[in-house]
Order: sequence, then C-alpha cells, then structure tokens
Amino acid sequence: MQAITVRDREVGLAGMSLTDMPYPHAAENDVIVRVHAAGFTPGELDWPATWTDRAGRDRTPSVPGHELSGVVVELGYGTTGLSVGQRVFGLADWTRNGTLAEYTAVEARNLAPLPVDVDHTVAAALPISGLTAWQGLFDHGRLTTGQTVLIHGATGGVGSIAVQLAHEVGARVIGTGRASGRDKALALGVDTFIDLQTEKLEDAGEADVVFDVIGGDILDRSAALVRPGGTLVTIVMPAKVHPKDGRAIFFVVEPDRARLTDLAARLRDGRLKPFVGAVRPLAEAPSAFAPGKRTPGKTIIRVTDG
Repeated sequence: MQAITVRDREVGLAGMSLTDMPYPHAAENDVIVRVHAAGFTPGELDWPATWTDRAGRDRTPSVPGHELSGVVVELGYGTTGLSVGQRVFGLADWTRNGTLAEYTAVEARNLAPLPVDVDHTVAAALPISGLTAWQGLFDHGRLTTGQTVLIHGATGGVGSIAVQLAHEVGARVIGTGRASGRDKALALGVDTFIDLQTEKLEDAGEADVVFDVIGGDILDRSAALVRPGGTLVTIVMPAKVHPKDGRAIFFVVEPDRARLTDLAARLRDGRLKPFVGAVRPLAEAPSAFAPGKRTPGKTIIRVTDG
C-alpha cells in the first residue's frame, strides 16, 4: 500500500515522502480501515509519539496523521462492535502508524459508526477538534446552561466547534481572535467578540470557563478572568498562572466512541459544522504540512475516492 512516511526527526518535513509500506497487521481488538479521508495536525512532527512507540523505541519510518474516515475491511481477533464493510470515523493511536495511508490498523474502541449521508471529508475534520472541544468544555470545564465561557481562537478548528457546542447548551459565549474572523465568530454563536490585536483581553470580563488553545501570554492573562469556582482549561501547556479561586486544567484529547457518535448526529441534523478547507490528494500531503501553506479551515487529505 502507499502511505506518507517520515524517517528522520532531525530533518523533519524534508524527510517526508509518499512510499510503499506493508499492509498493516490487525492486532487483538483492532480493525483495518481503508482510509477514504484523513486529517492531520501541523505540529505532529514535533510530537515524540510520531517517532517512538510506547516504550520509547524508534519506530521510523512512521506514518503521521491521526484522524480518519473510511470503511472497515478486516477485524482483528476479539474485535466487537464493528463489522466488515461498515463506514467509520475516529482517531488512530498516537504511538502507532497513522492515517495518511491507504490502510491503517486502529483499535476498534477509537472508532464510531459513520452515517451514510455524512461525507468522508467532513467526518475526517471532526475527531480531534470535536472531541477536544467537548472534553474541554464539559468534561473538564463543567460548563452548564446560563454560564459564561470565554473561547480563545473562536474561529479555529477546535474553537469553532467549541463555540457551536457552548451556544447550543445555552451558555453566553465570548470569543477571541483576529478582526477578520469577527463576522464568522458571530455567525457561529459568539455573543461578544474580542479582537486580540486591537482590544484588551481584560475587557472581556469574567467567565465561568476559559478555554485556551493559544498558550503563552494569553494563557497567563486568562487566569485573572476566571470567576471564583470556575475553570481555566488549556490544550497547549500546563498553566503557569492559576485562577485565584478556581481550577486550571491541561489535557490531551482522548478517544470516545460514544461522544463521536453524538457528534456525528449533530453533523447530520445541521447543529454542528466543521470547517473543511483545502482537500488534497495523498501525494500532496507533505506540502500541506509546509509552513506558510495554511488555508482557512482544516486541510483534509483525500486518500481513496468513492
């Protein structure tokens, strides 16, 4: 099969290429998925798990990409809950070969059924952003109806999903970003928008939950905006500055079949819209990682047509 591989951490992107790889092996509780569409995170080449397995051993050449939508073609021993021929989407393991390949092995519990009327390219844009947004807002932030949430990067991949979910549950939503994203943020459900280039973050006022996807100085300054008893949630790094009378939580997204199923239902009835940007063939995946090649929305790699 063909796959995008990386071979040398020192050279990074320069060592990424389209190559022939062995067909994957389905371990116990795995499925083999024929990948139709895949998503990736631009910073993956900086992740230790891209280069080593769970024991810290070198596993190059490795296949990047961790979001996928496709069709199950093989079941591993003991696998239940999915069947051959079933459309699925979800997350590949961080320390195993990923989704920028024609076929990949994935733990069945990391995948959810995909309705027939949801396009693979749309589904592939949802797993990381959708699960991160949900887990940040509700599992860690404990956001409820009537509360106020401040979402940084309100028009980005995670932020835009978080805005839609928070708006749906009846929270007051404050979004931050650049002036060019104001109209989009308001259309998503933001009640108040703060342009971080020209307006003061502190003018946003207090929030029950602050959801950070930026880090650095913005993360540090956000601690002061958390109401007593509230939560500062970040996916970038552990907070150095904590809310005076609240919690600070750093987390990494986890697979969740039940939540993926719920997010897929929202896709079907129009309550949730991930923003797909460029859709490129597998051979062009290396250039999609390149700095300066970013486009609005999430870039999706179309691996298999049909």
